[in-house]
Amino acid sequence: MSRLDRLVAALREFYGLLPAPPADAFTLLVWDVLAARTTPRKRDTAMAKLRRIPALTPDAMWKAPQGKLESSVKAAGAYSEQRIQALRGGAEAFRRHPDLPAALRGPLTSARRAIGPLPPIGEGFAQRMLLFAGDHGVLPMDAGTIRVGVRLGYGPAGGHRRGMARAIRRAMTAELAPTLEAYRGAATYLSHHAYATCAEREPHCAVCPLSGDCPSAPTSR
Repeated sequence: MSRLDRLVAALREFYGLLPAPPADAFTLLVWDVLAARTTPRKRDTAMAKLRRIPALTPDAMWKAPQGKLESSVKAAGAYSEQRIQALRGGAEAFRRHPDLPAALRGPLTSARRAIGPLPPIGEGFAQRMLLFAGDHGVLPMDAGTIRVGVRLGYGPAGGHRRGMARAIRRAMTAELAPTLEAYRGAATYLSHHAYATCAEREPHCAVCPLSGDCPSAPTSR
């Protein structure tokens, strides 16, 4: 078992079973839009409201009454106008390209091109699409995962963000078993750990299950 395997196993034991992002491509886009700059609880509340409209297919999202859409999206917190714009844009892209979900599951080069028509959602979105909706072994690098990766010693602090992401992905990928289960588990638990414990400011190192193997933890200095 590699070091990263052990770290992810420790996170799984600490947090228990965490739900993975949706496997359906459009539902994953909605999930990502609602997850940006908010908490998992608010994201899930907004998802539940959209499900009740219902508005979790491209056609249903496109036809959803504006008032109901606004009410649902506001449950995710701030930036509701930007979220609605991204959701409408995503619905339009999926309606124009109905073969997009199948293209995501095709060869990796084609899958990357298929993501092109989708609106820019944020860090890690394209990789999450490839991993969870396209079944490709690509490790997403959002802001939280990058932060955890740097603190665990998988990449340099500072420097160009894309360069940091590439270095961390390369180092982590070298330790991951070449299975979708391993990639999805690492993506899910590292991202959650960044939100729940390894916060940007005042990380909770005293209770962190990785502190004994973390170069950035106060006890390891």
